[in-house]
Amino acid sequence: MPLHFLLDGASAAQPGDAVALTGSEAHHAAAVRRVRAGEEVTVGDGRGAWLSGIVEAAAPREVVVRVTARDDVAAARPRLVLAQALAKGDRDELAVQAATELGVDEIVPWQAARSVSRWDPAKEQKGRQRWTGIVREAAKQAHRAWVPDVAALHSTKALAGRAAASVVLVLEPSAPVALSSVALPDDRDIVLVVGPEGGIAAEELELLESAGARLVRLGTTVLRTSTAGPAALAVVSTSLGRW
Repeated sequence: MPLHFLLDGASAAQPGDAVALTGSEAHHAAAVRRVRAGEEVTVGDGRGAWLSGIVEAAAPREVVVRVTARDDVAAARPRLVLAQALAKGDRDELAVQAATELGVDEIVPWQAARSVSRWDPAKEQKGRQRWTGIVREAAKQAHRAWVPDVAALHSTKALAGRAAASVVLVLEPSAPVALSSVALPDDRDIVLVVGPEGGIAAEELELLESAGARLVRLGTTVLRTSTAGPAALAVVSTSLGRW
């Protein structure tokens, strides 16, 4: 399979055009992945444009690709959203990376009551940039035509507000309903909510349920916050026929 790269300028490119990777993307292509002239690669803009092409020149500062074909990939419906509670260490980042590889369409960082990690205003910008970088690299590695969005930090109240227009499914090990048995919509966003290491506080569950969210369980075991979201995405993707 050809190597895949991301370029914002790919949006307008057509067969016959030459596009140039520069900066860190060129360095990654030429110095890390060792692409060479004559090699076939793919280039996307992360918003559905998918270019196939042949490398004409490869240097750490610029890689030139001659476009041979273009496809425009429609965004998936319904959109799959992961609301991931902030977690200590790199557990939330592991969840974000795996969820992106598995096909999530949006990542929502959630400041849950029991989150050990806290994003104050200064940390929020840095944290969101970090997650955005992880998402970009994971989407590129997975050869995805669409790079997921990373939303602004959500409070529990803001997360509950999503239930008005979306199907919000909260992963709770004690829930009586299995995720695999839930009927899924064809059009509305599906928001999967994953709590932090200590679980979701009772008052948060009450707030989410009162807003219209449903509590669901994955199985009989309790998963880490780093694995629950990706596991839920696999279940939902299978139910939707994506897998």
